[in-house]
Amino acid sequence: MTPPDAEAEAALAAVVARAEACTLCAAHLPLGPRPVFRVSVTARLLIVGQAPGTRVHATGIPWNDASGDRLRAWMGVDRETFYDARRIAVVPTGLCYPGRLAKGGDAPPRPDCAPLWQPAFRAVLPGIALTLLVGGYAQGFYLGRRDSMTERVHRFDQGDPAFFPLPHPSWRNTAWINRHPWFEAEVLPALRERVAALL
Repeated sequence: MTPPDAEAEAALAAVVARAEACTLCAAHLPLGPRPVFRVSVTARLLIVGQAPGTRVHATGIPWNDASGDRLRAWMGVDRETFYDARRIAVVPTGLCYPGRLAKGGDAPPRPDCAPLWQPAFRAVLPGIALTLLVGGYAQGFYLGRRDSMTERVHRFDQGDPAFFPLPHPSWRNTAWINRHPWFEAEVLPALRERVAALL
């Protein structure tokens, strides 16, 4: 692995400092701002998910929950590899916990967050060769909203090879996974192959 360039490190550090201090959505966040992300100029893989849940908010560790366990299984990586920021960066569409919906489940990521921070981080992550778009919000931001999440995931190999769309690994999507056996038969082997090639 080539040593990171000092200028690139400084540029990333500046974005990290701004993101950590962000209070743009503070008035709308029931638990207050706590941006959760992991980045490194040497990372080759970027994971863009939805937004932290309460456990992630409490620990400050991205994907530190049952959904993270399932995502790691999908990717074919262990926790040590997953949390090695030198190889895997994590920048969700919403950096902070957005609260709950009245009908249950987490609220959507705050709409101002992704347009501000996704381009800012991508500009200072020069080594990213593959971005996992985990869930509809990440896919909507990067790929647009013309197609359904199911269509995007099913056609994972027909779009821009720099992006790999996935459903959210929440237990709420277990029924979706069971209804679409092609996901485990076709998508996951291809995902593991691409992840392994990068790491």
